[in-house]
Amino acid sequence: MAQTKEQLAAVEQDGHAIQFIENPSEEVQLAAVQENGHAIQYIENPSEEVQLAAVMKDLVAIEYIENPSTELQLTVVQKNGYAIQCIEIENPSEEVQLAAVQQNGYVIRYIENPSLEVQLAAVQQNGYAIKWIKNPSLEVQLAAVQENGHAIQFIENPNCSIATN
Repeated sequence: MAQTKEQLAAVEQDGHAIQFIENPSEEVQLAAVQENGHAIQYIENPSEEVQLAAVMKDLVAIEYIENPSTELQLTVVQKNGYAIQCIEIENPSEEVQLAAVQQNGYVIRYIENPSLEVQLAAVQQNGYAIKWIKNPSLEVQLAAVQENGHAIQFIENPNCSIATN
């Protein structure tokens, strides 16, 4: 019991101190990540609760979580779409991509080969997001300029039908 008190005192003062504790209890793990979300990098197989506490402290802590659950990914990108670039998965699911661009359309620049649905969601959130879409369809172009007419500056050879709609 005293050892846990000492461990708690250490991680409450500096979450990174957990790296020096062998087999920390979940209580100690939680205290560490609540003090510093990045402390999760020193925790082997953290529980979902510990993972959530870490990203709630610092969204970027998700980069230290191996195979984060879809729910955890959604929690992070719904708070800040830019956090999608910290998810250590080659290509997050379309659900996660949609949540990220709905929070901030600009983050489409960090998504490889976004689907039409993701592209549309991005430009509907911010028309300027079209700047980072390669060869946008007419539908995406139209959605972008409907959201923000100035987005036309990022469209190469605007189709005449965009200008007349």
